[in-house]
Amino acid sequence: MTVHNGSTGTEVGSRTVRKVAVRIMPIVGLLYIFNYLDRANIGYAQLGMSKELAIDAATFGAASAIFFLAYVVFEIPSNMIMKRVGARLWLSRIAVSWGIVTVVTGFVANTTHLVIARIVLGIAEAGLFPGLLLYLTLWFRGKERGRAIATLALAQPIALILGSLTGGWILDHAHWFGMSSWQWVFVLQGAPAVLIGVVTFRWLPDKPADARFLTEQERRWLQAEIDKEYVPEEKETFLGQLRAIRNGKVLHLAFANLFIACGLYGLTFFLPLIVKQLDSKYSSTNIGLLGAIPYVVGAIGMVVLARNSDRTGERKGHVIALVLVAALGFFGAIQFKSVPVLSLVSLSLAAIGVLGYLAPYWAMAAKVLSKEHTAVGLAAINSIAALGGFFGPYAIGLAATDTDVTVGLYFPIGCLVVSAVMLAFLQVPRETGARR
Repeated sequence: MTVHNGSTGTEVGSRTVRKVAVRIMPIVGLLYIFNYLDRANIGYAQLGMSKELAIDAATFGAASAIFFLAYVVFEIPSNMIMKRVGARLWLSRIAVSWGIVTVVTGFVANTTHLVIARIVLGIAEAGLFPGLLLYLTLWFRGKERGRAIATLALAQPIALILGSLTGGWILDHAHWFGMSSWQWVFVLQGAPAVLIGVVTFRWLPDKPADARFLTEQERRWLQAEIDKEYVPEEKETFLGQLRAIRNGKVLHLAFANLFIACGLYGLTFFLPLIVKQLDSKYSSTNIGLLGAIPYVVGAIGMVVLARNSDRTGERKGHVIALVLVAALGFFGAIQFKSVPVLSLVSLSLAAIGVLGYLAPYWAMAAKVLSKEHTAVGLAAINSIAALGGFFGPYAIGLAATDTDVTVGLYFPIGCLVVSAVMLAFLQVPRETGARR
């Protein structure tokens, strides 16, 4: 009888995990894909709007970066609101609002309007990524959560590939109803987020107890498994929950990630301009196709390296190595700025580094978060690190010239090296096979 019950329990568990992955991960993945796409599409829109709105590299860097100041300020409050009102309502609100703001950005008439739109976009998007991380903890046990987070992280390169391919095509072919093609970049890439928000509200349950796609037996099993790993959170005031930010390792990881983010967002926003610089004869479609290459390579590297990190249980070494690879890639992009093949190889190395580090980094960071402060801990690391999205593009834009964008890449190179040094002094225990 005991063997039979164990077998039945195993079958219920496997079936439940599979059902959750099939139902939850596609919606979560789409949310993050279009979130990142709409955050980064200004990079391709700039190829068209730079002339119409008289936006130089420095102004573009500032407009791209200002998004993150609003994002950081509202990140933690957003995640705390989600805990109160539920994931389904709050995640759908985030998606609908950022989609509307992105579409409206297509109608800005000057740089002031653009800056305001970017600030509002930061407010609208705030809380999505840590909210998704928190949401996954409600549905996946520790041994499945690593793969779920890796799948979520893969949405970033997918978004950048999709943005490159569609952004370049839209710029060359969308000239409808008297609107410029750069306006259509915002409209066509922002509108799907509104639809995804509606789908989220309709199909994404708040917690296992609300999951109608599971049987009663499966709901009980999943909730019992999740409850084994997480203690109930104590109700605290806003300032009380912010005490989690004082955790030394959380701050260490957050600031190390901030420096890496300078490289990640530098590549995200300036890659189209770097590729355009390779040959002035490139069409926007050519730039989009070539710009997708580093992200395709980065996505492949991301999957391979995440699996290797999971297999070996080694996290810190992977992150440090990838950060240094990214620095090497940026340096190569500077040296080979007029050699297309070598420049794309260098940009691909940079992409492998700034994308590949994500999965082992979050696996490493998850160890330092206290169970009673999960939401605040996740948001704190992500929001502090998001400041790198401000400093990176802003500094690159200031240093760039009309004829040479790559000169600004020395800043993220320095940031990446600093991050590698910081992480070298972080004590992270190696995981055993059982703990993985």
